[in-house]
Amino acid sequence: MAIFLTKESKVIVQGMTGATGMKHTRLMLADGTNIVGGVNPRKAGTSVDFDGTSVPVFGSVAEAIEKTGADVSVVFVPPAFAKAAVVEAIDAEIGLAVVITEGIAVHDSAAFWAYAGSKGNKTRIIGPNCPGLITPGQSNAGIIPGDITKPGRIGLVSKSGTLTYQMMYELRDIGFSSAVGIGGDPVIGTTHIDALAAFEADPDTDLIVMIGEIGGDAEERAADFIAKNVTKPVVGYVAGFTAPEGKTMGHAGAIVSGSSGTAQAKKEALEAAGVRVGKTPTETAGLARAILAG
Repeated sequence: MAIFLTKESKVIVQGMTGATGMKHTRLMLADGTNIVGGVNPRKAGTSVDFDGTSVPVFGSVAEAIEKTGADVSVVFVPPAFAKAAVVEAIDAEIGLAVVITEGIAVHDSAAFWAYAGSKGNKTRIIGPNCPGLITPGQSNAGIIPGDITKPGRIGLVSKSGTLTYQMMYELRDIGFSSAVGIGGDPVIGTTHIDALAAFEADPDTDLIVMIGEIGGDAEERAADFIAKNVTKPVVGYVAGFTAPEGKTMGHAGAIVSGSSGTAQAKKEALEAAGVRVGKTPTETAGLARAILAG
């Protein structure tokens, strides 16, 4: 089992023929991802060779779905064109759109998020500005290094890409059912709560690690959800304990205003919901290890 992505997932890459798309398509294929096509209207009908694997290029997401049965798209389209690419994926009713692109205008993200809702949320959006998701040993949709962990019983949901990688490496001997990087922009598709609900329902996930960061109230809302709906043990980490008030740090969404959005406030909300929260990623990994050891 896994959440959102399995070895059966048929993946296409919007923007596959660009430099970044080419690089990460090659890496995803090396991780065993079933990549069935790329999308570039200007190169439709051609194919790209990746170390002996020929991947066809289609003119649209709809054509790719028709020809291959694709159900996942990974978006490596530049920021100015990303909104149109995601809208195209939504119109084609692909099941999952993983938007890796950084620097998409918040207005554009809000627009395609609302558009997905207006179409009945048939397309789950992960991101933007995220590392994607991986089900180790099965499939990798995004830019998460595939060689830093193994299949296991931990579910991971994180706002931060680099902290996703660190936590996966810290707990590599135990392994992960799935790891989802949801992105740190102010407007994102899949949230902590969405991933928590999926991990709670996944019989092969025994423990959940949740990584948040300063700014907004997503972690507080997640804490409320955990208290009411999650029976599995959850450990947490909140990046930004030393961040100065009123200064944007890293992700566009990471800004503290008064007591709202501080790491301490988020830590207290999570602990009130029964979540054990580490002060560092390594301490958080140790908490997970202790719980699983019984």
